[in-house]
Amino acid sequence: MKEYPFTFASLLKQSLSVILATTLLASSASAQGTKKAAKDAPVFSQFSYKGDDKIYQENPLQPDEFYTPILQGCYPDPSITRKGNDYYLVNSSFAMFPGVPIFHSNDLVNWKQIGHVLDRTSQLKVETSGISAGVYAPDIKYNKHNDTFYMITTQFSGGMGNIVVKTKDPAKGWSNPVKLQFNGIDPSLFFEDDGKAYVVHNDAPPKGTEQYEGHRVIKIWEYDVQKDQVVPGTDKIIVNGGTDITQKPIWIEAPHIYKKNNRYYLMCAQGGTGDNHTEVIFSSDKVMGPYVPAKNNPILTQRYFPKNRPNKMDWTGHADLTVGPDGNYYGVFLGIRPNEKDRVNAGRETFILPVDWSGEFPVFENGLVPLKPKLKMPAGVKNQTGQNGFFPNGNFTFTDNFTAKTLDYRWIGMRGPREEFITTSKNGLQITPFAKNIKEVAPISALWHRQQHNHFESTVIIKYAPKSEKDLAGLACYQSEKFNYVLGITKKGNDNYLVLARTEKGNTTVLASEKVDIRKSIQLQVAAQGDDYQFRYSTENQNFKNIGGTVSGDILSTNVAGGFTGSLIGLYATSANDIQP
Repeated sequence: MKEYPFTFASLLKQSLSVILATTLLASSASAQGTKKAAKDAPVFSQFSYKGDDKIYQENPLQPDEFYTPILQGCYPDPSITRKGNDYYLVNSSFAMFPGVPIFHSNDLVNWKQIGHVLDRTSQLKVETSGISAGVYAPDIKYNKHNDTFYMITTQFSGGMGNIVVKTKDPAKGWSNPVKLQFNGIDPSLFFEDDGKAYVVHNDAPPKGTEQYEGHRVIKIWEYDVQKDQVVPGTDKIIVNGGTDITQKPIWIEAPHIYKKNNRYYLMCAQGGTGDNHTEVIFSSDKVMGPYVPAKNNPILTQRYFPKNRPNKMDWTGHADLTVGPDGNYYGVFLGIRPNEKDRVNAGRETFILPVDWSGEFPVFENGLVPLKPKLKMPAGVKNQTGQNGFFPNGNFTFTDNFTAKTLDYRWIGMRGPREEFITTSKNGLQITPFAKNIKEVAPISALWHRQQHNHFESTVIIKYAPKSEKDLAGLACYQSEKFNYVLGITKKGNDNYLVLARTEKGNTTVLASEKVDIRKSIQLQVAAQGDDYQFRYSTENQNFKNIGGTVSGDILSTNVAGGFTGSLIGLYATSANDIQP
């Protein structure tokens, strides 16, 4: 089987060097303020995104069913916790700003986004982060002993490393981060019945003992709840390599500890976050181990099935468990839904399955057979997804006229606060351009919405009069700073042009350009049928004209671009344009 195209090992080495080399950059941006829009700033209005995947056409929901994934698009590495009847779920966010989206549910089916955990520049220092650096694998836990929620994560940027933030109410904001004094990634907290706390995480094996590429260990520390630090000298390796080091398992990571019937269970991901991804389980009589792997590992994987299976869902792992309102266990985990060319454009998504823990070890129900898109509703639950403020799934349409006082949480910036470049009014959304373009590893003036389907259509109206060839505004499809498409309005001489450009490995090629009349608003559109993307425009508000023909979505996939994110659709403006008609 092929390995994940952008190896975690290479990124880890790169990111650790960045952490050592980077000083804490104090951003002048304030996440709370908004800049006054420039007089000539482009105005965007009537944004729409419509998904139309075949899998949902062919599998309509019955009244007692709901879809998995529960969060479509780039919402990877889920972690979940419970306080009473309230469930909270968080995801990785990498260099996106704000960071760590957080969702709330009372039933595990219907989810509302209540904000982001890291929403201030004092918490999130990703100004110089590549798209796939930044914030990895957050873990959220509720500690009943002090009625406090914790989010612990690794931030590969700004000299942060492993950090923890806290709150009494996840909907009302989180503390500034406390830097933790240990190396490695994927930290997770465990609170014992007596209030004692522990941290488990992935780390490198002791110096000189690495046996193969991808050899990692799971380490545990005692955690001082008063000081919010690990207790020096208490660290212990509880898993070396994985379930069976003689088989050279790679990337044992994403550990979580659970307690059931006075035994401790350590659940981890193994095999890397690609084709070989699995979830495995260990148990022990003591929280500090020794931990023994279950004989029936893995407990969740899609690695054994034909590559050309219909309605393929794959790469499952990086899971977390909770007890549902019905008293049964459930597990959230990441997975993908590749397109017809087996490319991953939408990114790693959040799935859910019931978990059978009637025996000694938990097993994901139907997690060892090809995944199905529908699940039975827990007893007494009504499916409200896409209604009453709950997140949609399946095939859905999202529209935004940008007239609300607050921006929808689905809109994100890149490496810096959205509030530094956006202004909303009755006319729509104004973006004040930065003197940075889409290819730079810096905060850019673009507002992003995740691609959540393989088949979709997204449209926006733009009103814009560029003043020079350095000015450009329009639509962008963005896998990273080195792999993206831009459909934008710019100027050449006395004429205005609509230009389509493809950037691959940082090199930009202009695919098409046409003169346009900017005296009226212009509609811009991108539509994808799997790997086939088309960019279109209309000056009549009805008949769209294709520009550039049909282009490949290959550069918007992780297969080609590498990295750990999904493709983003953006409203983009720059005063440092280098794309010429």
